[in-house]
Amino acid sequence: MTDLNAMTDALVACDTARLTTLVNEALAADVPATEILNKGLIAGMDIVGERMESGDMFIPEVLMAAQAMAGCVTILKPMLGDDDSATGASVLIGTVKGDLHDIGKNLVAMMLESAGMEVHNLGVDIPPEDFVTQIKEKKAKVVCLSALLTTTMPMMKQTVDAIVESGLRDQVKILVGGAPVTQSFADEIGADGFAADAGSASKLAKSLVN
Repeated sequence: MTDLNAMTDALVACDTARLTTLVNEALAADVPATEILNKGLIAGMDIVGERMESGDMFIPEVLMAAQAMAGCVTILKPMLGDDDSATGASVLIGTVKGDLHDIGKNLVAMMLESAGMEVHNLGVDIPPEDFVTQIKEKKAKVVCLSALLTTTMPMMKQTVDAIVESGLRDQVKILVGGAPVTQSFADEIGADGFAADAGSASKLAKSLVN
């Protein structure tokens, strides 16, 4: 019987070679790709997220784990049907207009992808109207707004307001994050949640769409 816990352990240990071997062995043993993804890989990234939150894992290790996961998802993709894949909810993520910071945002995007979500990373310096357009095009369920400058935090409110004015507010959950952002600011601008780091952002996004 395939030991999916060993897969989880390899992912948490950032052991890409062992992880890839275990995934291929599981496929050879006819373990369903969705089971490998959910019980082996996503379970591992959940642990990575928790350890990042608690300070037991740092960004370089989290990136290594996410990259190892991404490589294995590429192996699994041909076996994941559109209906039974765990790609899950469509998520938009972007840094608001006027802000060019993207390292934290990209890490959040990787964690969301690793949690099985369909992530559309819009990049940096994204105006409110682009978020609105992309919500419609990508049928997004979650919108993640990032800002690292206090001077660009007001653009988060403008983006939330634009989503409200477009009539799409009831269709999406809005999460905000970035170094100067707080829960009270999230409440003030009408966002659904705030995350202080990539691990908690992934957990919060999953809880909002489940």
